[in-house]
Amino acid sequence: MPLALFDLDNTLVDRQSALSDAITTLCRTRGFDTAVERQMRTELADRATAGDFALLRETFALGVPAAQLWQEYVSLMAAAVTCRPEVLEGLAQLRAAAWSIGVITNGAGDIQRAKLAATGLADLADGVAVSGDLEIRKPDLRLFQLAVARCGANLADGGWMVGDNPAGDIGGGHQAGLRTIWLRGRPWPDDLPAAHHVVDDVTDAITILLNETE
Repeated sequence: MPLALFDLDNTLVDRQSALSDAITTLCRTRGFDTAVERQMRTELADRATAGDFALLRETFALGVPAAQLWQEYVSLMAAAVTCRPEVLEGLAQLRAAAWSIGVITNGAGDIQRAKLAATGLADLADGVAVSGDLEIRKPDLRLFQLAVARCGANLADGGWMVGDNPAGDIGGGHQAGLRTIWLRGRPWPDDLPAAHHVVDDVTDAITILLNETE
């Protein structure tokens, strides 16, 4: 059974749009001023953890427990994040073609799984590996090994990695012995070997994989 691992944020889902909506809603609901909102947008731009909210609460003397703010943020992100229908349809086609699908993502376990559940991606993934569960991050080989194992597969049998992060997704995929498809957008490091394919949209990556099946 062929295997494809997918990154989550800004590969399968649009994290940036959801992040903007979630921060706006949280700040408006809580009545936080523009300084707090600006800091949130800066600190949470690449990733968010419960610790970020503890620091925000301390920095701005916010009158809400950090754990409560984090849970509100998780709920707002889950409500705001979307996965386009054509992406869900493409993944369903891969499953119908006997592909095993895994999601390997950096981030806190609760928020990443909330996104997967809210978008319907959880129903299409055979295995999920979240960096926050083990305190390791892509490109750490151990996270790739976990994702593959949770898909009931073996790295020795090969497979594919699809993602937007050159070092984490493509570099990590190379180290794991996987073929790679990069969603262009971020700057490409000079010292990183090229991906096997470069696309502008994850649906193009899915098409490449489906063609591999034929």
